[in-house]
Amino acid sequence: MRGRDKFKKYKKLIAMLTLLNSKVPKRLNKSLFNMIRPLDGKIIMLIRYILLKNLAKSCGDNVSIHSNVYLNNIETISIGENVSIHPMCYLECLGGIEIKDNVSIAHGVTIMSTEHKHSDVENDINSQGVYLDRVLIKENVWIGAKATILSGVTIHSGAIVAAGAVVNSSIQENVIVGGVPAKVLKFRTENYVTSKMDKELVHSHT
Repeated sequence: MRGRDKFKKYKKLIAMLTLLNSKVPKRLNKSLFNMIRPLDGKIIMLIRYILLKNLAKSCGDNVSIHSNVYLNNIETISIGENVSIHPMCYLECLGGIEIKDNVSIAHGVTIMSTEHKHSDVENDINSQGVYLDRVLIKENVWIGAKATILSGVTIHSGAIVAAGAVVNSSIQENVIVGGVPAKVLKFRTENYVTSKMDKELVHSHT
């Protein structure tokens, strides 16, 4: 049975537990969320989901947050339905992260919605503050292991980010990207781009 089918089976019970947990102060829920970060197992995953529902800006059905996932500034993340974030991911949500439906984020992925200011060469970089810039991941996206998504990026529907890629600009729909920085490697559909000229045009906008 797929995870989404299990979720539907127990949806009423999960909704009831989520409502009960909503009465708990957010500060306590956040402490509990951080406390169980290294733990695994079905019950832990359920507890983590219930806490996420009450801490995140928004959170849909059947969201799986695995062990050792860091969601910094969790109150500024929005997550759709059928989303999985696998172990050892790091998401800095301060500038806003929005993840749409049916997204899979493999282990060790980093997503940043902030960037250090660094234009003042007379002062230390770490004392200049940060820029905030939202990351948007649209529907049906797969982000491979240990990829890095930098601030201000939009990854359009159907895109695949190869393992280890560094994405520093927005990605077109239905493409596979990889490398440092990430470039289009191929198109998922044969007729998506019909000529070399069209491919070069898409490259110039990513």
